[in-house]
Amino acid sequence: MSDTIIVLDYGSQYAQLIARRVRELQVYCELFHWNTPPEEILALQPKGFILSGGPNSVYDPGAPTLPDYVLASGVPVLGICYGMQLLTYALGGKVAAGGCREYGHAQVNVVADNPLMPAGEYKVWMSHGDRVEQLPPGFSLLGSSANSPWAVMGDPQRRLYGIQFHPEVHHTPRGSEVLKNFVVSICGAAQDWTPAHIIEQSVASIRKQVGGARVLAAVSGGVDSTVAAALLHRAVGDQLCALFVDNGLLRQGERESVEAALQPRLGAALHVLDAGDDFLAALRGVIDPEAKRRAVGEAFIRKFEAFARAQDGIAFLMQGTIYPDIIESRAPERSAAQVIKSHHNVGGLPKDMQFALVEPLRYLFKDEVRRIGAALELPDELIWRQPFPGPGLSVRCLGEVTAERLASLRAADAIFTSELRAAGLLEQPGGSETGIAQAFVVLLPVKSVGVMGDQRTYQETVVLRAVSSQDFMTADWVRLPYDLLARVSGRIVNEVKGVNRVVYDLTSKPPATIEWE
Repeated sequence: MSDTIIVLDYGSQYAQLIARRVRELQVYCELFHWNTPPEEILALQPKGFILSGGPNSVYDPGAPTLPDYVLASGVPVLGICYGMQLLTYALGGKVAAGGCREYGHAQVNVVADNPLMPAGEYKVWMSHGDRVEQLPPGFSLLGSSANSPWAVMGDPQRRLYGIQFHPEVHHTPRGSEVLKNFVVSICGAAQDWTPAHIIEQSVASIRKQVGGARVLAAVSGGVDSTVAAALLHRAVGDQLCALFVDNGLLRQGERESVEAALQPRLGAALHVLDAGDDFLAALRGVIDPEAKRRAVGEAFIRKFEAFARAQDGIAFLMQGTIYPDIIESRAPERSAAQVIKSHHNVGGLPKDMQFALVEPLRYLFKDEVRRIGAALELPDELIWRQPFPGPGLSVRCLGEVTAERLASLRAADAIFTSELRAAGLLEQPGGSETGIAQAFVVLLPVKSVGVMGDQRTYQETVVLRAVSSQDFMTADWVRLPYDLLARVSGRIVNEVKGVNRVVYDLTSKPPATIEWE
């Protein structure tokens, strides 16, 4: 087991980012709801705790509290924003409620050298209403800002620290340095969370879980399921049986490209199943996006079960589930944040499923998955392939999913991606950090009046979406050239049946999600 840092989530929009930044330091980190049962967390033998920010005041009725085991464990603790106020309140200090708002850029002056932050000036990002007014016994003032006299506090003897600002966001330039000082210097965590170490741990874990049983790998051709299948193949060899289900919800040429990519690597272990009619039947009349995900998730599982019954000895199902899937689908009682959407491979799974799951990537972020793929020597065209949701075009076809609407969406999406590819903007190694991480088209059940060839039209609208992202937990829209957008719009309106209007999505994540459903 790697040394582990635990982030307790108190509802901050940045909570996942804290875990990401710690992982970037090559230290293993997990995010838990603040009220998770203690035995579940202590089983990981944490080297330190980080308390996230959150929207509450420590004085609010029913406000989240600091679990007793955190301080009783004797390991270092770092409180961020609400986490700092909570640490103060729990240890006998005072917090001023309201009237102390400070949002955006600020400067913190650290007045005394300490293990967390050497003396000096720090540009930081603030986002708080309350602030510390009196330090707890044993703590010293380490730094202040214009609106937070106690912006940094510490008790080095007990290795307890609090900071009012957010070190996890890019707006705090030296934030990673602060986190490294806490995680590595103060907690003493080993920086061994490397691709080679992850692969070694994953292979050992898979072999322990699976034993001599056969595993059915659900593959889509995407980077997540491909890397998961490669790990499974390394761990269990001939015990692996891979199934690609053509659900009729694929992009243009998707099936052919997936088979071409996976066949040389999996050989006879790869099986392909035609199931488009069954998935369309399961989606007939379904409008709600959560219902679509559940319908698609269950249809997949039933196909896997039927396939497994015709085989011999298959007891496990492998999925390419990654950490953002788990976080975004987590039940309210296990998360301080609201459920955004149930991923088809998490919240969409039927309760009577006949498989035990093998999910070797469930605690990895997307960029970590790609680094594992590179370490496994998978080709760039697989590692940097455009992400595609498991429910396929059903979640990009808003409203009812029909064969006709899917055909329109598929054609428009092919035009958009082909033009991006011709411009050299797609599928470049490193693309998720420097350019387009994901690009696609959404079909809306919204009709508008148009004119084509002097005739009135009343047809549907498509939305172009292109985002940049490092980890897919946050994303920004890409500033595409106007002439490219004009060319794509002209081609779609002229070539795609049933579409007479094209718009471009200029929304980041948050507040939006990357997909529309």
